[in-house]
Amino acid sequence: MGTWDDGPFDNDSAADWCGDLHDADPAARKAMVRAALTTAALNTGYLGHDDAVSAIAAAAIVASQIPGGDPITSPYAPDFLLAGDCLDLDDDLPQLALDALDRVFSGDSEWRDQWGEAGFSNFPQINKLRTVLSGPSELPGQIALL
Repeated sequence: MGTWDDGPFDNDSAADWCGDLHDADPAARKAMVRAALTTAALNTGYLGHDDAVSAIAAAAIVASQIPGGDPITSPYAPDFLLAGDCLDLDDDLPQLALDALDRVFSGDSEWRDQWGEAGFSNFPQINKLRTVLSGPSELPGQIALL
């Protein structure tokens, strides 16, 4: 596994997922984002690294489509988003993305275990995603590894 930074697209698995999303039929992209989020959010066992990083990337994509969300600029993100295209996402996806992020940071998560072993405990980029996904009326708690 190659990880070069703590951003949502800054690892091999997320970059591969983004490439698959870009290569997919445009009509299938929304379902792929939903599937990545659902796989993580509904996982009740040990959440594998690839599922976790796909969910983080999908959450970043959802957040980028919300007013106030940062545009996607990472060269590892799907090229169609970098070119200015957007996805017409369902209204329930911000909450699903929050649920997926909560699951990634919970116990029984390979992603959490790996970052914790590396000594990281604070994730400002992901906390910013949580703020955008929560909307203007809520102040989400900050995620940290305990």
